[in-house]
Amino acid sequence: MRHVSRRLIVAGLLGIPVAASRVEPAAAAQAGWTALRAGAIALVRHANAPGVGDPATMRLEDCATQRNLDEAGRVHARRIGAAFRDAGVSVGSVLSSRWCRTLETADLAFPGRVRAHAAFDSFFSTPAHADGRTAEARRVLNEWRGPGALVIVTHQVNVTALTGLVPRSGEIVVVDMAAASLSVVARFDV
Repeated sequence: MRHVSRRLIVAGLLGIPVAASRVEPAAAAQAGWTALRAGAIALVRHANAPGVGDPATMRLEDCATQRNLDEAGRVHARRIGAAFRDAGVSVGSVLSSRWCRTLETADLAFPGRVRAHAAFDSFFSTPAHADGRTAEARRVLNEWRGPGALVIVTHQVNVTALTGLVPRSGEIVVVDMAAASLSVVARFDV
């Protein structure tokens, strides 16, 4: 299945356009869930954390110094996990940036499954790290072979660097790495 893009297979089976941004929300979600059940990759922007960026005094080891999820974000994170379970997606691995809001999103969605990975750390305040982190993230995505879907919980800047899309808080962007080339299968909210 890796040699033929899941995106093209799913789009053909569902009779939907290949460009995920032009698909109706319900069809996009259906295409995304189908691809994830086949072992695709989900890039998930962390759930709602009010504000933009982090304070200049932010420290990774101290959540009190960071922008964190609010109650709506916590509810949304749990809803993300429930949606994966309801859609019958077998999750093989859950990786997250080391920021508290991504770790909390991942842990609320997939309790006890999350592993922090620096390749998915934000570079919003340190744009000089963008190329290196994005290259490392692509390497991790290229190496994924399952079983199950890979879920990455990260930040807007990381998803944008990988896909060119600007995801909303908690949005799921499903990608395929067929032939080591990243293609967007679908994007949707739950």
